[in-house]
Amino acid sequence: MRTRSFPLTEHQASELQAAYLHAQEADTKTRYQAVRLYGRGHPAAQICDICACSTRSLLNWTRAYRQRGVSALVDQRLGGNRAKLRPEQIEAVRHQLHGYTPAQLLSKGGCAGDGQFWTVADLAILLERDHGLTYQSQTSYRNLLQKCAFSYQRPAKQYKSHAALKVMEFEELLEKNS
Repeated sequence: MRTRSFPLTEHQASELQAAYLHAQEADTKTRYQAVRLYGRGHPAAQICDICACSTRSLLNWTRAYRQRGVSALVDQRLGGNRAKLRPEQIEAVRHQLHGYTPAQLLSKGGCAGDGQFWTVADLAILLERDHGLTYQSQTSYRNLLQKCAFSYQRPAKQYKSHAALKVMEFEELLEKNS
């Protein structure tokens, strides 16, 4: 098993502690604390438990700190998808989805699916057309469908190995015997 080679000097530890005390965002504070504890020789499993992070994240933060310093630990996430629609716009989308099929709102040829049921692709077309927005992630469309009280449903399973004629004959036989 490899031993870690990431000892922190007193200056580095105090730098991380000062950054921790002045940081405003919780995610950034967690990173400062985790790297400081790791550099002081605490077990990685214990740090991951305390900071609620994965070992991979801890090692990535440590590597970033070693390469670029304290500024590399600042949370860089922008989080743009969640607030693209205001609550009243979400409600309007909800009314559209519940009141109409994709074929009615987007025309039969404009639908990504068959036009009967709302899909992620159909929702993307609707949002682009009506609100001029495109989400970066498919998950954002699924979350919007969930907010609009839609759930994911699988189509009924069809057994292709069953011959329709044999099934009808069997059902007729059952009816005669009843």
